[in-house]
Amino acid sequence: MSISQKRIEIPHDIILQVFGSFDANIKLVEDALNVTIVNRGNEIKISGNEDKVEIAEKALVGLIEVAKKGIEITPASIEYYLGLSKNEKEKADQISEGFVCTTANGKFIRPKTLGQKKYIDNIKEKMIVLGVGPAGTGKTYLAMAMAITAFKRNEVNRIILTRPAIEAGEKLGFLPGDLQSKVDPYLRPLYDALYEIMGTEAFLKNMEKGLIEVAPLAYMRGRTLDHAFIVLDEAQNTTPAQMKMFLTRIGFGSKAVITGDLTQKDLPVDKLSGLDVAIKVLNPISEIGIVHLTNKDVVRHPLVQKIVEAYDKYESKDK
Repeated sequence: MSISQKRIEIPHDIILQVFGSFDANIKLVEDALNVTIVNRGNEIKISGNEDKVEIAEKALVGLIEVAKKGIEITPASIEYYLGLSKNEKEKADQISEGFVCTTANGKFIRPKTLGQKKYIDNIKEKMIVLGVGPAGTGKTYLAMAMAITAFKRNEVNRIILTRPAIEAGEKLGFLPGDLQSKVDPYLRPLYDALYEIMGTEAFLKNMEKGLIEVAPLAYMRGRTLDHAFIVLDEAQNTTPAQMKMFLTRIGFGSKAVITGDLTQKDLPVDKLSGLDVAIKVLNPISEIGIVHLTNKDVVRHPLVQKIVEAYDKYESKDK
């Protein structure tokens, strides 16, 4: 195996961001590829096995582009760019082009993987989008961000967030309080995302006016939802009848995003998932987008990605 060297120019003002505190980011790349990376002025020198040096160069070029746009570099993003440099043909610099919005505390929401970029592009272009993938891929969070963005731009008059209130080992009747108190725990992840992106005060004000509605899926029956951005979360727990009911509620000027993880169903074993059926039934309709996110698109702690991969291996072996 031949030893190779590559040099990359890097602007002075982003060196610290790319290298990280005590060169922590660069050490992750060095350890993953068994290469040596040093910084001399405005130049990065990479030394090692020719194939590994080429991967490191592609990954660092992507990370430099991310840093130029002011996006934080995390261990998860480094791992993703390394994987992208090994396996993907697409250019990494396309990822950060899909800016969505800014949260209440000033954090920028952007896609962090090519899968997420495709997901956001589909939401922009299509009336109905199904986002399917494992935990941690940002399916719900990005859908909520797109909903809030459309609402702020007056593209829709209201936001409706819903999910099936299905029991995961516990019965609703065993929980204290009235019906709303019983279903609120199931809707808590939606509330959390709204608080973070929109801010508590703005959320409560719009909730009081009825412009934002968070409700269990059963409340959608018999309604026609015009000029609304609707997010159906945890769709893997719908029955085919519930999914058909939801899809036929969507009216003029509306947009719907349906999210779900087919590996985490809480339905009885003998029941079909409405999301499974919808993917097959709706696939031929070009106006509907179906985006499959994978464990490569996991943007939570890197350990979450390893957990998802471990379960995938275990379940495929079990089958």
